[in-house]
Amino acid sequence: MADFPWHLGVFDAHCHPTDTMASIDEIPHMKARALTIMATRAQDQHLVAEVADKLGSKDKDKDDVECRVIPSFGWHPWFSHQMFDEDEYNSKSLSDDDKVRHYQSVLAPTPEDHNFILSLPSPRPFSEFLTQTRDFLERFPPALIGEVGLDKAFRIPEAWLPDSRGCDDSLTPGGREGRQLSQYRVQMEHQRKVLKAQLALAGEMQRAVSVHGVQAHGVLFDTLSETWKGHERKVLSRRERKRQVGGPTESTEEARMPSSGPQPYPPRVCLHSYSGPPDSVKLYLQPSIPTEIYFSFSTAINFSSAAASKAEAVICALPDDRILAESDLHTAGPRMDRHLEDIVRKICDLKGWTLDHGVKQLGDNWQRFVFGGSPS
Repeated sequence: MADFPWHLGVFDAHCHPTDTMASIDEIPHMKARALTIMATRAQDQHLVAEVADKLGSKDKDKDDVECRVIPSFGWHPWFSHQMFDEDEYNSKSLSDDDKVRHYQSVLAPTPEDHNFILSLPSPRPFSEFLTQTRDFLERFPPALIGEVGLDKAFRIPEAWLPDSRGCDDSLTPGGREGRQLSQYRVQMEHQRKVLKAQLALAGEMQRAVSVHGVQAHGVLFDTLSETWKGHERKVLSRRERKRQVGGPTESTEEARMPSSGPQPYPPRVCLHSYSGPPDSVKLYLQPSIPTEIYFSFSTAINFSSAAASKAEAVICALPDDRILAESDLHTAGPRMDRHLEDIVRKICDLKGWTLDHGVKQLGDNWQRFVFGGSPS
């Protein structure tokens, strides 16, 4: 097997090492150049910020790739039920009765056991979270919004019984941590509400977004497309292109230029560990879409099941400049490096790239996704 060219720069587009804080000290010793670290819930937003303060960079210069981490702040769909719209309750905190009302309105089937409902985390107001996220984005100019998205498959976990929290104290609280799953799912419209609020912030602050989508590919595309509706780029017809004799017209130049300044849509989106069908890729690559859409892949998700053949077909169909590599692991260190090497080798094999070319291409793609800019 050919030696792997780590020296050319390998970038993890999506990972969760703050789920295992004991692994953070491994990051400076990793072979990967930089990690894009996701926040997901109340318990890890500040942890991502702490790691970014310690190992990241506050310089937005595209060429500054010596930072070890790029932070991402967002609320994952698995925890979207823990958000409430204070305008519906005219309050920034909920009474027990309002807490029951909230969870009965956002969970399906409607829970009737009040003890179960009251055992769930106290919901957090949208405005409080969005203010915190805005503050983090201002504090870290390279930061992304993520992990956010939609998920039809997940069920919320049962609450911990008193003194029965999982035995693995190395894990950051708030995740599943070995708990049994309940029968309840979060209503899709509530998930969409939480996602759209974060997409709007990404557009306002012109930050890239890392998006989760499971068994919701159609509604996810519809939700994203709502953000750029009315802002589509003009696409010239073949006849209009033939009329261009003296070079590109102002309208074509405008169509090619990325947006600048606040917009209702995010400038760049990564569909992380993309699991949709190959045909859906065409929807996201329409030239009229003003958002640049990237697709990232991991061995942990995309190549751990029978769905691998679908991921292979998607990778082969994608333009070279829209592919990213990720680990999606919850712990930093040698294992994360191994996962990154494995997925990069897999992508290179499928695309017919040499390792040197592939590592450089994926590195360029990551920098454009995180920092913006045009293909070189």
